Amino acid sequence: MAPSGFRRVLVANRGEIAVRVLRTLREMDLTSIAVYSDADRTALHVLHADEAYALGPAPAAESYLHGERLLAVARRSRAEAIHPGYGFLSENAEFAVACQRAGLVFIGPSPTSIRQMGNKLAARELARAAGAPLIPGSPGPVATLDEARAEAQRIGYPVLLKAAAGGGGKGMRVVADAAALAGAFERTRGEARAAFGDDQVYLERCLERPRHVEAQILADAHGRVLCLGERECSVQRRHQKVLEETPSPALTPATRAALGEAACAIARAAGYVSAGTVEFIVDARGTFYFLEMNTRLQVEHPITEMVTGVDLVAEQVRVARGEALALRESAIAPRGAAIECRVYAEDPAHGFLPSTGAVMRLRWPSGPGVRIDAGVYRGYQVPVHYDPILAKIVAWGQDREHAIARMSRALDETVITGVRTNVGLHRWILRHAAFRSGAYDTGFLERHFTPAALEGDVESERIALLAASLHQWQKSRATALPRPRGGQWRWERGAEDGSR
Repeated sequence: MAPSGFRRVLVANRGEIAVRVLRTLREMDLTSIAVYSDADRTALHVLHADEAYALGPAPAAESYLHGERLLAVARRSRAEAIHPGYGFLSENAEFAVACQRAGLVFIGPSPTSIRQMGNKLAARELARAAGAPLIPGSPGPVATLDEARAEAQRIGYPVLLKAAAGGGGKGMRVVADAAALAGAFERTRGEARAAFGDDQVYLERCLERPRHVEAQILADAHGRVLCLGERECSVQRRHQKVLEETPSPALTPATRAALGEAACAIARAAGYVSAGTVEFIVDARGTFYFLEMNTRLQVEHPITEMVTGVDLVAEQVRVARGEALALRESAIAPRGAAIECRVYAEDPAHGFLPSTGAVMRLRWPSGPGVRIDAGVYRGYQVPVHYDPILAKIVAWGQDREHAIARMSRALDETVITGVRTNVGLHRWILRHAAFRSGAYDTGFLERHFTPAALEGDVESERIALLAASLHQWQKSRATALPRPRGGQWRWERGAEDGSR
């Protein structure tokens, strides 16, 4: 079957990203097929799909990460294509190959591109060949501690030890000096082996106070590659993004153009097809260096959609059908600014401990320029088995200041009880002088945030105030008891039913 013929699409994911993909499939008049683990039987993405099929037990390894079970469901449901979302098997080249062998269209890049860009050392060499600037580092993996010492001495401390097959902030460690290298070398190799099945590591110079900026690209099978602007992703905790914005407040127009050109050159060199993200590190002088490429849709893609008006999932589907990109660069020039706040089920006041339980009360913000990508509803039981992201709140404004004001208002409207969330943390971030000025980097939270900085939850305070007022009102009524006047009983104002 030609790619252009597929009509039935299985979404091999869960939560907010599955809901988001399913919505676009419905708009495109395609049959959407959801899968769910035992823990997700009543999840929101199941309710949004045209069809839904059981996948397996709750642990991800037995459900959403189980390629054979996903393909079995695809056969049973007569799916013709698979959209992987992000995470799980979205960057697994073997799964993409298995889809092709099963006669399914994998809505994403080719297995070759996934492999090439998934290995950081191979990606660095490809970026070098494409002319992109690279952070000084080892020319290849360092197999022994002695090799690591020699390379670290040449590069200069501090250095970053990184897993060659790493991603998502895993398998990465800062080494301040030679004394710390031996322990860090063994721990990083162990983490890499456990997380990725590959213990190869390499070294890079550790830049001081860097910013993390990524470029969103779209490429078709006809040789066209577009850059849809960049996203600033420097508000991070333990290398995991918390809040993103576009455009980056750190880039000049000239740097922005050069970064976009470098991203497109890397994608062309990789023969890349589909949506993808090329990530860069920007130093204090504004110089950017290639970091890695994510061969999938990013969590933070909605802010690009808000400023460009482009549905990235729809473009992924069209490209997977073999269609040429119909977008014109002049028509997708970013307009205004957008911010995304990731809402996690965690407790910032107590070490960001994960939070589970039932969502008791839920109210999402609305109004001009506000978008919600959510995977939960009132009464939903947040499971322990998966990533803690509940939703993404996105706000667009005519400029950065407007976007910040809208996001602040949206966060104040947000009500989630039953589980702890980081909504209060986002309120604090938006008020902080370093963030508002745009002069922040990847160490922003580590340097500035303490649990004491958090204010009480706005909605909880309102509820408490209302409850106290109601209690006082009821108490005042209770003191007005009926008493006799002139030999007759008369109910005073405040009697319960107002009758005589």
